[in-house]
Amino acid sequence: MATSLELNVRNPSGLHARPAAVFVRAACGFRSDIRVANLTTGSAPVTAKSIIGVLGLGVQRGHTIRLEVDGEDEGPAVELLRSLVEAGLEEDTDTGPDAHPGSSRPA
Repeated sequence: MATSLELNVRNPSGLHARPAAVFVRAACGFRSDIRVANLTTGSAPVTAKSIIGVLGLGVQRGHTIRLEVDGEDEGPAVELLRSLVEAGLEEDTDTGPDAHPGSSRPA
């Protein structure tokens, strides 16, 4: 049975360059079919195991993505990808032009 979930992308770079590479590298660690779509722009789903496909989605900070995972290891895949996106894909989510005022970041 496939699992589908929607996530809000919070990191400043969205799914561009290094954060996309982190996402794709994680997806490639699973046997399940993993697809991602940019719901904000209405893109069609692409394989999450292709850096070109993921970069082509144009995911920016604040966009909502949908993950669709189907396969024998979908549970661990969903949990890892969800945690990576929610944690900012190894980027600080409190920096950049859309950071929230009053963040507890030192100057």
